[in-house]
Amino acid sequence: MMVATKSIKFIAILVLMMTSVFAFANEGEHDNQHHEGGNKVDTPEEIKEYIAHHLKDSHDFHLYTNNETGTHVSFPLPVIVWTSEGLRTFMSSEFHHDDAGHVIVEKDGVKLTKIHSKIYELEAGADEVVFDDHHHAENAHKVLDFSITKSVFGMLLAGLLMILGFGALAKGYKKGAIPTGFGRALEPLVIYVRDEIARPNIGEKKYRKFMSFLLTVFFFIWILNLLGLTPLGFNVTGQIAVTVCLAIFTVVIYLFSGSKDFWGHTLWMPGVPYILRPILAVIELIGFVLIKPFSLLVRLFANMTAGHFVVMSLIALVITMKEAFGPVASTGVSLALALFISVIEILVAFLQAFIFTMLSSLFIGMAVEEHDHH
Repeated sequence: MMVATKSIKFIAILVLMMTSVFAFANEGEHDNQHHEGGNKVDTPEEIKEYIAHHLKDSHDFHLYTNNETGTHVSFPLPVIVWTSEGLRTFMSSEFHHDDAGHVIVEKDGVKLTKIHSKIYELEAGADEVVFDDHHHAENAHKVLDFSITKSVFGMLLAGLLMILGFGALAKGYKKGAIPTGFGRALEPLVIYVRDEIARPNIGEKKYRKFMSFLLTVFFFIWILNLLGLTPLGFNVTGQIAVTVCLAIFTVVIYLFSGSKDFWGHTLWMPGVPYILRPILAVIELIGFVLIKPFSLLVRLFANMTAGHFVVMSLIALVITMKEAFGPVASTGVSLALALFISVIEILVAFLQAFIFTMLSSLFIGMAVEEHDHH
């Protein structure tokens, strides 16, 4: 049974990687959306630009490109923007591709366009976008974008999976001490977070108060990291805004949960000369408010972005090695290397969720710790 399960997992990973390889090759050779005139993405500079664009957030899921017509097949998502004239909503499919690459969408007297995945509002009376020498729009300005982008959709999907998973775990405990079904698979991970992360770092007396946050952060990051390995193009934890928000949650929790001893040692450190205490207080505050959360957000963002970039670069070998070794050999080498890195990325997906949760619990433990006074 165990061998069969491992075989199924390996086949699933293999299918996902084959889908990614052929999807990338298909998009790379027929990507008219980012290269006017339908030029192929076949140089190292173009491939690097394409990968960087793919790692960014977008307003739709680009599924594939029709080889014969050059048309793009995408799954649209809702666009919700606040303009100078108020709220405007429509589907992202209205930003369909044209030769110029900048479609003008008019909604109730407001003209909108999308430039480099950002939505702009044209000035009154303008019918097209005017660019300066640095390719910056001169007659358009950004709007407040509340759209359901690909990253937002991924976070909503992760939240839904967490609700279903923990709901199944809760129902399992109602039936008996040992949960059944899918909840039984989650129980070891919940116990692991409790016994290996929360208890040692926060302490036996206070760890329960923060278990809900630590479990949410751990599973949220882990699920999003796993979604990033699918061909759908999720890169949620590779978006700096997401990691910043997660780090801010940790900062707010340990600052507002700080004990009297924590603030006493931070703002007026005992055992040092009085003249040095204000200086040390500033250093400590900078460390807790800026340096520690910065280390949290950068570590998660950099590792996940680098992993996706390496995988896509290996897949791009299908294009760069095709002329030298032929399409079959280049695809085989690219698939093997990308599959190897993807297996490592599965470990990294768990590792980054563990590290973020571990450091969060460590910072919380430092804030709530009670010191013995003799």
